Amino acid sequence: MFTLTSTPIVFVIVIVIVIVNKMDKARNFRNYKVWQEAVDYASIIYKVTTDMPWFEKKGLCDQLQRAVVSISSNIAEGSAKPSNAEFAHYLDTALGSAYEVETQLLIANKVGYIDEEKYNELLNGIVDIEKQLAGLIRSLRQ
Repeated sequence: MFTLTSTPIVFVIVIVIVIVNKMDKARNFRNYKVWQEAVDYASIIYKVTTDMPWFEKKGLCDQLQRAVVSISSNIAEGSAKPSNAEFAHYLDTALGSAYEVETQLLIANKVGYIDEEKYNELLNGIVDIEKQLAGLIRSLRQ
C-alpha cells in the first residue's frame, strides 16, 4: 500500500525506468549503412575539391564540402531524436543536402573542374546515398 511519503519515490522510479527503456531503444547512427557510405563519400569529395582551382576554394569547393558533410551529420543528429517523425525530418534535410551535392557536381562538370568519367562515378555514389535515404525515410513514415 502506498502512503503519501512513498508516492514521490515510486514516481521517480517510474520516470527512471521510462528513461532507461528509451535509452535502450536509442538509434546508433554508426550502424546505418547510409551514414557509413555518406562519411566515405565525403572523404572522396574532399579529395576531389583539392584538385579544383584555387579561386574556387571559397566558392564551389566550400559549398560542396559543406553540403556533403551535412549528409552524414544530419543522419547522426537525427538518430538521437526520440520519434521516427523527428528522425525522418533530419533525414529529409540529409536528402536535401545530397541533392545539393548532386547539383554542385553537375556545375563542376559543366565548367570543366571534373571530367565526365569522374563526374559519372561521383554521380552514381550520391544517387545511391539518395536512394538509401529515401528508403529509410519511407520506412520511418509507415
